Amino acid sequence: MRTLVSFFILLSIKVITRIFYRVEVNWISPLKEDWSQIRLISFMNHTSLYEPLYIVALPVSFLWRLARKMVIPGASKTMNRPLVGLFWKLFSPGMKTISRQRDKTWRDFMDAINNRSVIIIAPEGRMKRATGLDVKGNKMTVRSGIADILDVLEEGRILFAYSGGLHHIQEPGQRFPKLFKKIHMNLELIEIAEYKKIFQSEGVQWKKDVVEDIRSRLENNCPEQPE
Repeated sequence: MRTLVSFFILLSIKVITRIFYRVEVNWISPLKEDWSQIRLISFMNHTSLYEPLYIVALPVSFLWRLARKMVIPGASKTMNRPLVGLFWKLFSPGMKTISRQRDKTWRDFMDAINNRSVIIIAPEGRMKRATGLDVKGNKMTVRSGIADILDVLEEGRILFAYSGGLHHIQEPGQRFPKLFKKIHMNLELIEIAEYKKIFQSEGVQWKKDVVEDIRSRLENNCPEQPE
């Protein structure tokens, strides 16, 4: 039943987005539009709680797979909000509440990953405000959680989903979104085994190198935010 509810929500968001927004999706990798082997989606440039609008870029068959298999870490600050938290729990039965610290909540999230999971993560770990900084006024960075996930994945593909940003639709704290705007996204699909071969280091340094590579991709591959 939870799977059907999740699939209905995913499909509804796709349909609603098609009605109210113009969408431009650009593939920037030779490997594209094969959704069958994706194990990890790295959503880059986290700017708004309305980012489920980007579901419009996903085929219906993949939405069904997500409803059954997706595992997502959700910040406790978001998940503990009554309406927003309920939405995310219905959106994904595999949503795991984390504290953003290296504690039991992160270990529980990692333990929830199995050989059929599709993991979705925003590697920055927090939301970018209209200033280009986080809520505390700090520069946006990539955190090491995505390296932890890649470390345990041996096969399948990673989808780098580069958002153009949604501040023109809804800024954090703004109550209602603006309609009839344009949404931009770049997509890059890479074999996980091949991606991991890029790095010659090991251990802690390997994780640092992965974080630096993803930071570089974030800075260089996101489309510009429309007005």
